[in-house]
Amino acid sequence: MSIVVTGATGHLGRLVVRSLLASGTAPGDIAAVVRDKEKAADLAAAGVALRVADYDRPETLADAFRSGDRVLLVSGSEVGRRVPQHTAVIDAARAAGVAQLAYTSILRGTGSDLQLAAEHQVTERLIVDSGLPYTLLRNGFYHEVYTEALAPVLEHGKVVHSAGDGRIATASRADYAAAAAAVLTGEGHLNRTYELSGDTAWSFAEFAAELSRQTGRTITYDNVPAEVYGEILGGAGVPATFVPILVDLDAGIGRGQIADVTGELAGLIGRPTTPLAESVAEALAGREG
Repeated sequence: MSIVVTGATGHLGRLVVRSLLASGTAPGDIAAVVRDKEKAADLAAAGVALRVADYDRPETLADAFRSGDRVLLVSGSEVGRRVPQHTAVIDAARAAGVAQLAYTSILRGTGSDLQLAAEHQVTERLIVDSGLPYTLLRNGFYHEVYTEALAPVLEHGKVVHSAGDGRIATASRADYAAAAAAVLTGEGHLNRTYELSGDTAWSFAEFAAELSRQTGRTITYDNVPAEVYGEILGGAGVPATFVPILVDLDAGIGRGQIADVTGELAGLIGRPTTPLAESVAEALAGREG
Protein backbone atom coordinates (compact mmCIF):
# COMPACT_ATOMS: atom_id res chain seq x y z
CA MET A 1 0.00 0.00 0.00
CA SER A 2 1.26 3.44 -0.94
CA ILE A 3 0.00 6.96 -0.54
CA VAL A 4 -0.29 8.17 -4.12
CA VAL A 5 -0.38 11.82 -5.16
CA THR A 6 -1.35 12.67 -8.72
CA GLY A 7 -0.17 15.87 -10.37
CA ALA A 8 2.78 15.66 -8.02
CA THR A 9 4.94 18.21 -9.84
CA GLY A 10 2.23 20.88 -9.73
CA HIS A 11 2.07 23.62 -7.13
CA LEU A 12 -0.31 21.78 -4.80
CA GLY A 13 0.75 18.20 -5.49
CA ARG A 14 4.39 18.88 -4.74
CA LEU A 15 3.43 20.54 -1.46
CA VAL A 16 1.31 17.52 -0.52
CA VAL A 17 4.30 15.22 -1.04
CA ARG A 18 6.48 17.53 1.05
CA SER A 19 3.83 17.64 3.76
CA LEU A 20 3.65 13.83 3.82
CA LEU A 21 7.42 13.64 4.22
CA ALA A 22 7.40 16.31 6.93
CA SER A 23 4.69 14.41 8.82
CA GLY A 24 6.92 11.35 9.06
CA THR A 25 5.59 9.25 6.21
CA ALA A 26 8.43 7.09 4.90
CA PRO A 27 9.52 8.15 1.39
CA GLY A 28 9.16 4.57 0.22
CA ASP A 29 5.48 4.64 1.17
CA ILE A 30 4.79 7.60 -1.13
CA ALA A 31 4.25 7.39 -4.89
CA ALA A 32 4.14 10.48 -7.09
CA VAL A 33 2.20 10.27 -10.35
CA VAL A 34 3.92 12.54 -12.85
CA ARG A 35 4.02 13.12 -16.59
CA ASP A 36 7.70 14.00 -16.69
CA LYS A 37 10.24 12.21 -14.48
CA GLU A 38 12.79 14.98 -14.95
CA LYS A 39 10.48 17.50 -13.28
CA ALA A 40 10.23 15.13 -10.32
CA ALA A 41 13.96 14.55 -9.88
CA ASP A 42 13.91 16.15 -6.44
CA LEU A 43 11.12 13.82 -5.31
CA ALA A 44 12.98 10.77 -6.60
CA ALA A 45 16.12 11.96 -4.84
CA ALA A 46 14.14 12.06 -1.60
CA GLY A 47 13.19 8.41 -2.07
CA VAL A 48 9.67 8.93 -3.39
CA ALA A 49 8.58 6.39 -6.02
CA LEU A 50 7.63 7.84 -9.39
CA ARG A 51 4.79 6.47 -11.50
CA VAL A 52 4.59 8.02 -14.96
CA ALA A 53 1.06 8.65 -16.24
CA ASP A 54 -0.97 11.33 -17.99
CA TYR A 55 -4.60 12.32 -17.33
CA ASP A 56 -5.05 12.71 -21.09
CA ARG A 57 -3.76 9.19 -21.85
CA PRO A 58 -6.01 6.76 -19.95
CA GLU A 59 -3.91 3.76 -20.98
CA THR A 60 -0.97 5.14 -18.96
CA LEU A 61 -3.05 5.22 -15.78
CA ALA A 62 -3.44 1.44 -15.67
CA ASP A 63 -0.16 1.11 -13.78
CA ALA A 64 -0.52 4.27 -11.69
CA PHE A 65 -2.40 2.65 -8.81
CA ARG A 66 -2.25 -0.57 -6.79
CA SER A 67 -4.78 -2.41 -4.67
CA GLY A 68 -5.00 -0.81 -1.24
CA ASP A 69 -3.41 2.50 -2.26
CA ARG A 70 -4.63 5.73 -0.73
CA VAL A 71 -4.89 8.16 -3.64
CA LEU A 72 -5.16 11.92 -3.91
CA LEU A 73 -6.60 13.08 -7.22
CA VAL A 74 -5.40 16.67 -7.61
CA SER A 75 -7.86 18.29 -9.97
CA GLY A 76 -6.55 19.08 -13.44
CA SER A 77 -5.62 22.65 -14.26
CA GLU A 78 -7.14 22.78 -17.75
CA VAL A 79 -10.68 24.08 -17.38
CA GLY A 80 -12.92 22.46 -19.96
CA ARG A 81 -10.92 19.23 -20.09
CA ARG A 82 -11.15 18.12 -16.50
CA VAL A 83 -14.16 15.81 -16.66
CA PRO A 84 -12.62 13.31 -19.11
CA GLN A 85 -9.26 13.63 -17.34
CA HIS A 86 -10.77 12.94 -13.93
CA THR A 87 -12.95 10.15 -15.32
CA ALA A 88 -9.82 8.37 -16.55
CA VAL A 89 -8.24 8.58 -13.09
CA ILE A 90 -11.39 7.41 -11.32
CA ASP A 91 -11.77 4.46 -13.68
CA ALA A 92 -8.14 3.43 -13.16
CA ALA A 93 -8.45 3.78 -9.38
CA ARG A 94 -11.59 1.64 -9.34
CA ALA A 95 -9.99 -1.01 -11.54
CA ALA A 96 -7.01 -1.17 -9.18
CA GLY A 97 -9.16 -1.40 -6.07
CA VAL A 98 -7.68 1.53 -4.16
CA ALA A 99 -8.59 1.91 -0.49
CA GLN A 100 -9.28 5.66 -0.65
CA LEU A 101 -9.76 8.24 -3.38
CA ALA A 102 -9.47 11.80 -2.12
CA TYR A 103 -10.24 14.68 -4.48
CA THR A 104 -9.47 18.40 -4.40
CA SER A 105 -12.82 19.97 -5.24
CA ILE A 106 -14.16 23.50 -4.70
CA LEU A 107 -15.74 25.17 -1.67
CA ARG A 108 -19.48 24.38 -1.44
CA GLY A 109 -19.08 21.73 -4.15
CA THR A 110 -22.50 20.74 -5.49
CA GLY A 111 -23.96 23.79 -3.74
CA SER A 112 -21.80 26.30 -5.60
CA ASP A 113 -23.26 28.34 -8.46
CA LEU A 114 -19.86 29.34 -9.89
CA GLN A 115 -19.09 28.36 -13.48
CA LEU A 116 -15.72 27.22 -12.15
CA ALA A 117 -17.50 24.65 -9.99
CA ALA A 118 -19.25 22.78 -12.81
CA GLU A 119 -16.48 20.26 -13.58
CA HIS A 120 -15.86 19.69 -9.88
CA GLN A 121 -19.54 18.89 -9.38
CA VAL A 122 -19.50 16.28 -12.14
CA THR A 123 -16.29 14.79 -10.72
CA GLU A 124 -17.76 14.56 -7.22
CA ARG A 125 -20.75 12.63 -8.56
CA LEU A 126 -18.49 10.28 -10.53
CA ILE A 127 -16.40 9.57 -7.43
CA VAL A 128 -19.39 8.89 -5.19
CA ASP A 129 -21.02 6.72 -7.86
CA SER A 130 -17.78 4.74 -8.35
CA GLY A 131 -18.32 2.92 -5.07
CA LEU A 132 -14.78 3.69 -3.92
CA PRO A 133 -14.16 4.91 -0.36
CA TYR A 134 -13.74 8.64 -0.91
CA THR A 135 -12.81 11.91 0.74
CA LEU A 136 -13.95 15.15 -0.87
CA LEU A 137 -11.70 18.08 -0.04
CA ARG A 138 -13.70 21.11 -1.05
CA ASN A 139 -10.89 23.63 -1.14
CA GLY A 140 -11.47 27.35 -0.95
CA PHE A 141 -9.14 29.66 -2.80
CA TYR A 142 -5.40 29.97 -2.22
CA HIS A 143 -3.76 33.20 -1.06
CA GLU A 144 -1.32 32.66 -3.91
CA VAL A 145 -4.03 33.17 -6.55
CA TYR A 146 -3.74 36.83 -5.63
CA THR A 147 -0.29 37.23 -4.09
CA GLU A 148 1.44 35.68 -7.11
CA ALA A 149 -0.18 38.21 -9.44
CA LEU A 150 1.14 41.40 -7.90
CA ALA A 151 3.14 42.78 -10.85
CA PRO A 152 0.27 44.80 -12.43
CA VAL A 153 -1.05 45.78 -9.02
CA LEU A 154 2.27 47.29 -7.98
CA GLU A 155 2.84 48.83 -11.39
CA HIS A 156 -0.48 50.69 -11.43
CA GLY A 157 -1.10 51.04 -7.69
CA LYS A 158 -4.50 49.40 -8.06
CA VAL A 159 -6.22 46.14 -7.21
CA VAL A 160 -8.75 45.84 -10.02
CA HIS A 161 -11.76 43.53 -9.69
CA SER A 162 -15.53 43.60 -10.06
CA ALA A 163 -16.46 41.86 -6.81
CA GLY A 164 -17.83 44.84 -4.89
CA ASP A 165 -17.48 44.34 -1.16
CA GLY A 166 -17.45 40.55 -1.47
CA ARG A 167 -15.15 38.61 0.81
CA ILE A 168 -12.84 35.61 0.26
CA ALA A 169 -11.80 33.12 2.94
CA THR A 170 -8.44 32.08 1.49
CA ALA A 171 -5.58 30.08 2.99
CA SER A 172 -2.13 29.19 1.73
CA ARG A 173 -1.51 26.29 -0.63
CA ALA A 174 0.64 24.75 2.10
CA ASP A 175 -2.38 24.76 4.42
CA TYR A 176 -4.51 22.85 1.93
CA ALA A 177 -1.61 20.48 1.22
CA ALA A 178 -1.28 19.73 4.93
CA ALA A 179 -5.00 18.96 5.09
CA ALA A 180 -4.70 16.53 2.18
CA ALA A 181 -1.76 14.82 3.89
CA ALA A 182 -3.80 14.54 7.08
CA VAL A 183 -6.71 12.74 5.42
CA LEU A 184 -4.37 10.44 3.50
CA THR A 185 -2.49 9.35 6.61
CA GLY A 186 -5.17 9.53 9.28
CA GLU A 187 -8.25 7.52 10.12
CA GLY A 188 -11.92 8.41 10.11
CA HIS A 189 -11.90 10.34 6.84
CA LEU A 190 -13.54 7.84 4.50
CA ASN A 191 -16.80 8.81 2.80
CA ARG A 192 -16.58 12.29 4.24
CA THR A 193 -16.74 15.74 2.72
CA TYR A 194 -14.75 18.67 4.12
CA GLU A 195 -15.47 22.33 3.43
CA LEU A 196 -12.01 23.88 3.68
CA SER A 197 -11.29 27.58 3.94
CA GLY A 198 -9.15 30.11 5.73
CA ASP A 199 -9.87 31.38 9.22
CA THR A 200 -10.50 34.94 8.03
CA ALA A 201 -12.46 36.27 5.05
CA TRP A 202 -11.15 39.47 3.47
CA SER A 203 -12.26 41.95 0.82
CA PHE A 204 -10.25 43.36 -2.06
CA ALA A 205 -10.30 46.74 -0.30
CA GLU A 206 -8.62 45.10 2.69
CA PHE A 207 -6.16 43.35 0.38
CA ALA A 208 -5.23 46.72 -1.11
CA ALA A 209 -4.85 48.18 2.37
CA GLU A 210 -2.52 45.34 3.40
CA LEU A 211 -0.41 45.88 0.28
CA SER A 212 -0.25 49.58 1.11
CA ARG A 213 0.86 48.82 4.65
CA GLN A 214 3.61 46.44 3.59
CA THR A 215 4.92 48.43 0.62
CA GLY A 216 4.59 51.92 2.07
CA ARG A 217 2.77 52.92 -1.11
CA THR A 218 -0.83 53.87 -1.74
CA ILE A 219 -2.60 50.90 -3.30
CA THR A 220 -6.31 51.31 -3.94
CA TYR A 221 -9.14 48.94 -4.84
CA ASP A 222 -10.74 49.83 -8.15
CA ASN A 223 -14.14 48.12 -8.30
CA VAL A 224 -15.13 48.19 -11.96
CA PRO A 225 -18.24 46.97 -13.80
CA ALA A 226 -18.15 43.34 -14.90
CA GLU A 227 -17.91 44.19 -18.59
CA VAL A 228 -14.96 46.50 -17.95
CA TYR A 229 -13.24 43.82 -15.90
CA GLY A 230 -13.70 41.39 -18.77
CA GLU A 231 -12.13 43.85 -21.19
CA ILE A 232 -9.19 44.34 -18.84
CA LEU A 233 -8.64 40.59 -18.55
CA GLY A 234 -8.79 40.17 -22.32
CA GLY A 235 -6.35 43.02 -22.81
CA ALA A 236 -3.98 41.36 -20.35
CA GLY A 237 -3.86 38.22 -22.48
CA VAL A 238 -6.30 36.00 -20.60
CA PRO A 239 -7.69 33.44 -23.10
CA ALA A 240 -11.10 34.46 -24.43
CA THR A 241 -12.68 31.21 -23.19
CA PHE A 242 -11.49 31.87 -19.63
CA VAL A 243 -12.47 35.54 -19.37
CA PRO A 244 -16.19 34.90 -18.66
CA ILE A 245 -15.25 32.33 -16.01
CA LEU A 246 -13.14 34.90 -14.15
CA VAL A 247 -15.83 37.57 -14.52
CA ASP A 248 -18.36 35.08 -13.14
CA LEU A 249 -15.95 34.30 -10.28
CA ASP A 250 -15.85 37.93 -9.21
CA ALA A 251 -19.64 38.08 -9.37
CA GLY A 252 -19.70 34.99 -7.17
CA ILE A 253 -17.29 36.59 -4.72
CA GLY A 254 -19.71 39.51 -4.56
CA ARG A 255 -22.46 37.03 -3.62
CA GLY A 256 -20.32 35.44 -0.91
CA GLN A 257 -19.71 32.14 -2.73
CA ILE A 258 -16.19 31.68 -1.34
CA ALA A 259 -16.48 33.64 1.89
CA ASP A 260 -17.40 30.70 4.14
CA VAL A 261 -15.24 30.40 7.26
CA THR A 262 -15.86 26.82 8.32
CA GLY A 263 -12.95 26.08 10.66
CA GLU A 264 -12.55 22.64 9.08
CA LEU A 265 -9.19 23.39 7.46
CA ALA A 266 -7.67 24.53 10.76
CA GLY A 267 -9.22 21.48 12.39
CA LEU A 268 -7.55 19.08 9.97
CA ILE A 269 -4.11 20.68 10.16
CA GLY A 270 -4.22 21.25 13.91
CA ARG A 271 -3.29 24.94 13.81
CA PRO A 272 -4.67 28.26 12.56
CA THR A 273 -4.50 28.79 8.82
CA THR A 274 -1.80 31.04 7.40
CA PRO A 275 -2.78 34.74 7.54
CA LEU A 276 -3.05 36.59 4.23
CA ALA A 277 -0.52 39.15 5.48
CA GLU A 278 2.10 36.42 5.80
CA SER A 279 1.65 35.33 2.19
CA VAL A 280 1.74 38.94 1.02
CA ALA A 281 5.04 39.44 2.83
CA GLU A 282 6.45 36.27 1.30
CA ALA A 283 5.41 37.35 -2.19
CA LEU A 284 6.88 40.83 -1.79
CA ALA A 285 10.12 39.39 -0.45
CA GLY A 286 10.29 37.08 -3.44
CA ARG A 287 9.98 40.02 -5.81
CA GLU A 288 12.80 41.83 -4.02
CA GLY A 289 14.95 38.71 -4.16
